[in-house]
Amino acid sequence: MNCVKNIILFLFLLQQSLYPLHTLAQRNNGFVHIIVKGKVKDSNGRPLTNVPVTDGTNIIYTNAAGEYQLQTTNEATFVYLTVPSGYEIPVKENMASFYKEIKAVNGLFSADFTLKKLEKDDTRHFAIVWADPQINNEDDAAQLMTTAVKDTKAFAAELSKQAPVHGLAAGDLSWDSQAIIPAYKKAIKETGVPFFQVLGNHDMDYNVRSDEQSDHTFRKNMGPAWYSFNRGKAHYIVLDNVFYYSDGYNYMGYITEKQFRWLEQDLRSVKPGSLVFVSMHISAYTNERQRNSAKEDHPGAVTVNRRFLYDLLKPYQTHLLTGHTHYNENVIGNGVYEHIQAAVCGTWWTSSLCCDGTPAGYGVYEINGDSLSWYYKSIGKDKNYQFSIHNKGSYKNRPNDVGVNIWNWDSSWKVVWYEDDVLKGEMLQQTDYDADVVSFLNGKNKPARCSWAAPLLTDHLFFAAPSLVAKKIRIEATDRFGNVYRETVEVNN
Repeated sequence: MNCVKNIILFLFLLQQSLYPLHTLAQRNNGFVHIIVKGKVKDSNGRPLTNVPVTDGTNIIYTNAAGEYQLQTTNEATFVYLTVPSGYEIPVKENMASFYKEIKAVNGLFSADFTLKKLEKDDTRHFAIVWADPQINNEDDAAQLMTTAVKDTKAFAAELSKQAPVHGLAAGDLSWDSQAIIPAYKKAIKETGVPFFQVLGNHDMDYNVRSDEQSDHTFRKNMGPAWYSFNRGKAHYIVLDNVFYYSDGYNYMGYITEKQFRWLEQDLRSVKPGSLVFVSMHISAYTNERQRNSAKEDHPGAVTVNRRFLYDLLKPYQTHLLTGHTHYNENVIGNGVYEHIQAAVCGTWWTSSLCCDGTPAGYGVYEINGDSLSWYYKSIGKDKNYQFSIHNKGSYKNRPNDVGVNIWNWDSSWKVVWYEDDVLKGEMLQQTDYDADVVSFLNGKNKPARCSWAAPLLTDHLFFAAPSLVAKKIRIEATDRFGNVYRETVEVNN
């Protein structure tokens, strides 16, 4: 019997010498415990204390020596930081690079991080938010470079003279095309500012067996799918709410429990009352159901478990930065302000207008301490271009009205009109289709590439009926920050 035991022991030890336990477990897709450790320091070699470090599940903090040690498993892909305020965002050709891929040897992985102090104070800073670049081929990529990239680069350069600038791309970076990802990265490099990336439904892998596997290509090219960073007094969070749930191309807006548990830890270090930005691709909520008189929300258009996100964010001044819809909408409620950004690609690179009439463009957010202001920047236009006017005869159901589309409107705006310099009062807000979009997408020249695209109802349309003798109409729209935007047109009679 002892001889048999000795033989078994010998064979076990021989196996371990050839294939250690953690290697065998990896070969069998089992769980392996890994220790990740390292140091976070500044560019002068000084240790940085109390910097959050995470594997996407647990968050720990560096000690007085700038050291951290994290117990994780082979399920973790990255170890990464919450970049603290006052430091440059680490980048690789302007792609935010605050993470390192875990490549354990014998259950150990070491990763040090070096952060460089900003030359300018970031208490005041700017955030530029793209949504839905959605490039599929080289023609799309060329348009992205000559429109959004060119405009962003020039505008960010002007903003950078005042304060630090960073960018955030809120998903659908590509359009179901892995081959075009290098072109997207090249575009980001050309913007001249550090950009963070968000996973969208067109960035995921499909025909895979689980949501966890659907993020593989994104993580390989862009890094973690959820993370946070600090800038001045503001805290930024990125989440993955594109939940892939079956074979084929099926998804819904949903935040996993793993992310909620990570988010609970992340928010513990954020002072109540602070400005918090949460970016994810699919809207937490949109009023599309009400506009379309639908019985229920489409699960792929909203985040179905959003109320639990709202609950976690109650202690903060929270602004959600989302995309996905290809229209511009501001949704206020449940303790948050949600900015649904119109698409950088317009109508999928066939028109510079989105399906609600919003020009292709991006959001600009100015943060100064605890205060915040914002506006929508249309590509190729001055920052003061905030609405379009449709003359009489543009709307078949309102042939005698002048229509105005104010794409970044919310309930705090005031919109008045003048007839021949005489104030006539506030314009009438109505839900309708933008006249230019109807002409384009319902007309004979509708592009074959977007045969499925259709005008979308929007509630940021305003109308007024000038008299038969009116010569000109002036529109004045005042936003929630007191900025007044004016435009005058001659009336068609």
